[in-house]
Amino acid sequence: MIRAGTRAALAAAVVGALALAGCGGGGGADGADDAGGWRPDGDVTMVVPFAAGGGSDRAGRALAAAIEAADPDISVSVENREGGSGAVGYSYFLGRNGDAETLLATETALLALPTSGQVEFTFEDFTPIMKIAEDFTLLVVPAAAPYQTCPDVVEAARTGRVVAGISGQTGLDNIVLSLTEDETGVRFDRVAFESGGELVAALLGGQIDIASLNPGEVIGQLESGDLRAVCAFADQRYPYGELQNIPTAAEQGIPVSFAQFRGVLAPGGISPEQRTFWIETLQRALETDEYRSYVEESYLQPISTAGDEFVAYLDENRALLEQALASS
Repeated sequence: MIRAGTRAALAAAVVGALALAGCGGGGGADGADDAGGWRPDGDVTMVVPFAAGGGSDRAGRALAAAIEAADPDISVSVENREGGSGAVGYSYFLGRNGDAETLLATETALLALPTSGQVEFTFEDFTPIMKIAEDFTLLVVPAAAPYQTCPDVVEAARTGRVVAGISGQTGLDNIVLSLTEDETGVRFDRVAFESGGELVAALLGGQIDIASLNPGEVIGQLESGDLRAVCAFADQRYPYGELQNIPTAAEQGIPVSFAQFRGVLAPGGISPEQRTFWIETLQRALETDEYRSYVEESYLQPISTAGDEFVAYLDENRALLEQALASS
């Protein structure tokens, strides 16, 4: 089980780690000189290993826009390669070894897929560039559902059948549900979907009873009143106006909190100069209005880390995921 204290300690260990990525270079074209003069020869592709409409898709498109704003000479197109809870997209990306003009919008599936034994690669087969933010989830139900709190959902699962939609066995939503099961001793029936957008549609259509969704995936339906959040699987309440009245699961006696990271990978086999170019470019991207708008509109925590310290973060987070998925 991953408690709030563990997550807070991990967050504290990486806050401010962007200083690491100062491998030389600030803004503008000077970054290209610091990176040994390497620049992309043509258009850059941002691979999203999930379907359009979900949190990973929004992250990939926001990152593409932020990179273009940070370096107007770069054009970034987004390519969705969904399937297998991310395995299809990551496997495709594995085949882009040495291609520094292809990036991938990465998240927790990078660690969860290998931990679950579903794929043969690990994050060491790629080139981690930067973690740009952290993303928590809400437990969401249809507006007409009888559940008012997380304990209500747990009690319903204890005495009957509660159908939970998940975006694959290795998704953040399945992880927090597994941790909730560990804490409470109940079991949820699961139905797998490919994206947060599909989960929202399934909730609205009555196909499932509950889902764990990132705020950015479901804020429109929460504001319209079609869906309702009964708790947040976060260390503390969201500070954002429309979410600050949603209690955490811990406040309701279920001490479960886990964050999905959002970040950028380059393929394995790229040169040190290419790696440095992308670290410096992403540093500048984090200073753009496009990035700030994405963080605010998606209700993220802007905790960032780059280069070797991103690698260290992934190594530590893998150990936490192994603990969570062992009980899944």
